[in-house]
Amino acid sequence: MHCQQLRVLLNDYFPENNTEMEFKNQILQFVENEPDCFKRALLKGHITGSAFIVNSEYSKTVLVHHAKIGKWLQPGGHADGETDIAKVALKEAEEETGLVNLKIIPKIFDIDIHTISARKEVPEHLHYDIRFLIIADEAEPFQISHESTDIQWIMVNEIEKYNSEESILRMVKKIMLRQAKVIETML
Repeated sequence: MHCQQLRVLLNDYFPENNTEMEFKNQILQFVENEPDCFKRALLKGHITGSAFIVNSEYSKTVLVHHAKIGKWLQPGGHADGETDIAKVALKEAEEETGLVNLKIIPKIFDIDIHTISARKEVPEHLHYDIRFLIIADEAEPFQISHESTDIQWIMVNEIEKYNSEESILRMVKKIMLRQAKVIETML
């Protein structure tokens, strides 16, 4: 029962490519087999929640420069026992950007499984990342947290200058499709 809400979200999510289909199957299996999947203490891996924040026109997204990793990434983090992963993504978005006028789309936007390198007493492990689309007001000011060194609104078509990882570019592609639909409705 601990994973029912996530299971429903995953079953309602239709991956757009084979990579995400494989991620979906692996995440479902992981959640079914690991009662502590939402806890950071599960050292082989755990569920995380991320926020892909965009403006209302889908033309810009927010990236934070992660202090520990030294990369531009979408906000996100550990569930720490919280089983409502959309709530986790929203909380992380607020904490890492200072933005509070956020509108979350309560369906999965993207999923990813990535390896986190060993650090101090924590061994190498996997993040089973559930990503949500969040719409924000560009005029609202940022507040940099201790986890970041910078935060920026970045034009979606310029993201590759900041991060060219496949999982980021996959989300950008999805946003560009939505942006095209927004423009189409305006014509």
